[in-house]
Amino acid sequence: MVTASAGSSRGAPARIAARGGGGAGSGSPRASAAAVAFAALRRRWRGAPTGASPLERAAHAFLLASAALVLSCALYLYVFRYLGRGGGGRAVDAAGFLGDAGLGLGAGAEPCDVFDGAWVPDDTGRHPLYNSSECPFAERGFDCLANGRNDTGYLKWRWRPRRCEVPRFAARAALERLRGKRVVFVGDSMSRTQWESFICMLMAGVTDRRTVFEVNGNEITKTIRHLAVRFASHGLTVEFFRSVFLVQQHPRPRHAPKRVKSTLRLDRMDNLSRKWLNSDVLIFNTGHWWTLSKLFDTGCYFQAGRSLKLGTSIEAGFRMALETWASWIQKRVDLNRTHVFFRTYEPSHWGDTSQTVCEVTERPSLEAKGNDKGEFGAILADVVANMKVPITVLNVTLMGAFRTDAHVGTWSYPPTILDCSHWCLPGVPDAWNELVFSYLLTNGWRNMAG
Repeated sequence: MVTASAGSSRGAPARIAARGGGGAGSGSPRASAAAVAFAALRRRWRGAPTGASPLERAAHAFLLASAALVLSCALYLYVFRYLGRGGGGRAVDAAGFLGDAGLGLGAGAEPCDVFDGAWVPDDTGRHPLYNSSECPFAERGFDCLANGRNDTGYLKWRWRPRRCEVPRFAARAALERLRGKRVVFVGDSMSRTQWESFICMLMAGVTDRRTVFEVNGNEITKTIRHLAVRFASHGLTVEFFRSVFLVQQHPRPRHAPKRVKSTLRLDRMDNLSRKWLNSDVLIFNTGHWWTLSKLFDTGCYFQAGRSLKLGTSIEAGFRMALETWASWIQKRVDLNRTHVFFRTYEPSHWGDTSQTVCEVTERPSLEAKGNDKGEFGAILADVVANMKVPITVLNVTLMGAFRTDAHVGTWSYPPTILDCSHWCLPGVPDAWNELVFSYLLTNGWRNMAG
């Protein structure tokens, strides 16, 4: 058994509901203790004698800054841990998995955090859920078995939450519940992998495969920004939009310094965003392109309005982009129809910072490993917590941190590519989709009838 503890997760395993009054009041031991300490240090700072030496004042400033950091961490934990387990009442419905929803908890039980769990050997025989070689919408580059991987143990693990069971995925039942719907994935190549997994899982329930097709006759490839697969017999469309930053990429502004080759407009959504509207399920991700090598090293810098933000860090730019995304969701998306998900960062397991060493194991790691971009998880948590509309965060970061066995590795296509970022299909993205299906089928669809 490979265990993930929710207490150590840095993402946000919660469905954030509309913010009302209240907050981290006296009911939260974490928040109140930090607040008391912060208040005491404030009083101490204010009480510093006017004749204090520069060293004393610097010490006071350091203590005040430290207390502020402690308070910020406590508030983060309060929003995504304490409230996520029912404390405080109305701000959070953890992951949307309720005790009476058929997850083995019994009526009236507290919500189950489905991201707090473990990878266990699948003794049910239900995994893998499909064969990539038989699914025409799975890229050859993710089909590790077809590309020469001999061991199959990585296919036979399932994710099991601590306090509940994820319902067994049934492709035909899922197709019926998705009848007439439009599901849209938006993000980078990790999103495309999840999109392919989603389609292949559903294909297992299709009688006549000729009724499933890419609407424009496109081959599934990373070079196309929009792909759409139609399940004609069920009136279902599952689409992918490539938008690696979610915000708009722009040519170099006039009179910009020579090092600027292009910009990211942090205050504008991707120019394809209007096409994401009028969907029933909308699943976002971003993160893997927010790096020095993908941005500043290529001459891509940040811009807001007409102002270049040459001194803005990647973390600050990421926050501004997510705030633009949050504003767009609140203003443009019909949340009476559309369920919005945001999937957290998926860890990579490169053996070095230059991404030239990739050692795929035969079994999951016994401890969380890899680059999890924890700062991105904290930023996402903060942005979502301040939204006034319900968003479901798929907190998959810690789930992936154990799966050193499930990356593409040397089994890519073409085989010259080494890959410790993407996942084999079937594989880890199927577990993400099992949680999406479980959420929609046990809780979310009650608001999506018709």
